[in-house]
Amino acid sequence: MAPHPNGHRMKFYLGTHMPNWLATAGVPLFISRNRLKTRRTFPRAIAPWALDSGGFTELMQHGRWTITPEQYVTEVRRYQDAIGQLDWAAPMDWMCEPWVIEGGQHGPLTFTGTGLTVAEHQRRTVDNLIELRALAPDLPFIPVLQGWTLADYEHCAQLYADAGIDLAAEPVVGLGSVCRRQATTEIGDIVTLFTSRGLRLHGFGVKTRGLADYGDDLGSADSMAWSLAARRSAPLAGHTHKNCANCPDWALAWRRRILAAA
Repeated sequence: MAPHPNGHRMKFYLGTHMPNWLATAGVPLFISRNRLKTRRTFPRAIAPWALDSGGFTELMQHGRWTITPEQYVTEVRRYQDAIGQLDWAAPMDWMCEPWVIEGGQHGPLTFTGTGLTVAEHQRRTVDNLIELRALAPDLPFIPVLQGWTLADYEHCAQLYADAGIDLAAEPVVGLGSVCRRQATTEIGDIVTLFTSRGLRLHGFGVKTRGLADYGDDLGSADSMAWSLAARRSAPLAGHTHKNCANCPDWALAWRRRILAAA
């Protein structure tokens, strides 16, 4: 695989639903807005972190965004000021998985459905980035490529170009709608194409197999696959909890294994 454009090893954000780890883990973390939005106080980060906008949950439960860009900007500025060390924040993007659009059951999850098209999801994703940056040019909102087929992603990239946004000049470009796919070869083709164009891609929720297959082509990635693995396993020796699904020791050991394998 071609080296990713920044010439450095992939930066790996450990996904967590435990915001307090920001003050203790000492490694890059990936945390959803859903875990921060109701808090009154925040830990101070001792390592860099990135913010997931919670868009998947919004669209799954409501079929739309229930907050405004102005509200999101207010939240993100609060997190940046109170927590510190925010690398970047995802926009209020629109995922393009068929079940997000059409609704219904997918695995254990039930989706409301947006009833829109992939093209409309892409348009709204690009428009939102433009609006967020206009509202808050000081905040680190990143563009996200959304789509389902390779041609879809190319169309989304063209929408950014038409809007005057040079994705190759961006420090991070998110690659959306990949974390719940089964075919890592298809994702790998998409990653390879855009990396060859000079994009520094972030893979959202990349599976362990995906990290092995195309992690070298990513500028960064996040995953919290450790939590499910911990839930299905016996706790670490000396740990008294039922399982280690909320355990930083397990999560950090898992991260070390993933990085060693990669």
